[in-house]
Amino acid sequence: MSLIGKQVEEFQANAYHQGEFIEVSHENFSGKWSVLCFYPADFTFVCPTELEDLQEQYGKLKELGVEVYSCSTDTHFTHKAWHDTSDAIGKIEYTMIGDPSHQISRIFDVLDEEAGLAQRGTFIIDPDGIVQAMEINADGIGRDASTLVDKIRAAQYVRTHPGEVCPAKWKEDGETLKPSFDLVGKI
Repeated sequence: MSLIGKQVEEFQANAYHQGEFIEVSHENFSGKWSVLCFYPADFTFVCPTELEDLQEQYGKLKELGVEVYSCSTDTHFTHKAWHDTSDAIGKIEYTMIGDPSHQISRIFDVLDEEAGLAQRGTFIIDPDGIVQAMEINADGIGRDASTLVDKIRAAQYVRTHPGEVCPAKWKEDGETLKPSFDLVGKI
């Protein structure tokens, strides 16, 4: 079942953010664009490369008014320990959500029930708390966070320009389409 176009369900969790433990809930996704990036576990192999890559895009995402959250089934305590001991994770400025109860991973349908770990899921959530894009990768396939910048720009454009859509490989200031009967079969 796709989550596209659906409201983020209610949740509350503990998180680690810039040297502090904080509470995060579904309400954090209201009023601004958000990216929620699930990963299997702290202290692993592919995960730190992805989270470091996401940090490298964090400045560009913030410029677009986007807040970033990572989430695994580890605790917020484990996130702090990882942040304190890993050079790659020590760079992270965005919020790291702990989901040891698996509630959030189940809400976003990324929980591998057998392993008890989240899959590699990325979700773009609009200011109304509605999921606009999602991508789920197998455990061995790392993600490229640079693709989020163009996806978010496209989602933001479509939101502010009703009746227009962004074609494949659309870049900011690129041509858009206005779906109509006249375009059917002509693209």
